[in-house]
Amino acid sequence: MEWRYSGSPRPTKFRVSKSAEKVLASIFWDQDGILLIDYLPKGQAINTVYYSSLLVKLKDTLKEKRRGKVTKWALFLHDNAPAHRALATQKKLVYLGLQGLDHPPYSPDLAPFDYHLFPGLKKHLKGRHFLSDVEVIAAAETWLDGQLCEFFFLSGLQKI
Repeated sequence: MEWRYSGSPRPTKFRVSKSAEKVLASIFWDQDGILLIDYLPKGQAINTVYYSSLLVKLKDTLKEKRRGKVTKWALFLHDNAPAHRALATQKKLVYLGLQGLDHPPYSPDLAPFDYHLFPGLKKHLKGRHFLSDVEVIAAAETWLDGQLCEFFFLSGLQKI
């Protein structure tokens, strides 16, 4: 309710135009940079089957991008999400030669993506308006591609 004179025009109401919906990205990275980014299709949830197939993609990417660096085992740190803790996922990790590190519950100390990677990305995307998911993905990938190796190692993984 607002006070106005009887002949004054009605106030203009601004309507917010609809923005792109949320985009869920799984980002795998190491000390040298981004290894793999996977975007969850609309209407799908991350479950054990989906996550296991993602691990296979990651193993192929490791062979391609880090040739000669990964010999027998690669240490793998992820959080305690149900799809990550499932027995089928743990078996897939062993099968692929990715040794999972235990992540203590309620421990932010071992989650470099939560305190290092994603806050910077969120800051870059904050306040911008995107009309489609493709624009969001392009903006996120542009920011990630622009980060130097020092961002991932010196100010990220080395602080663990």
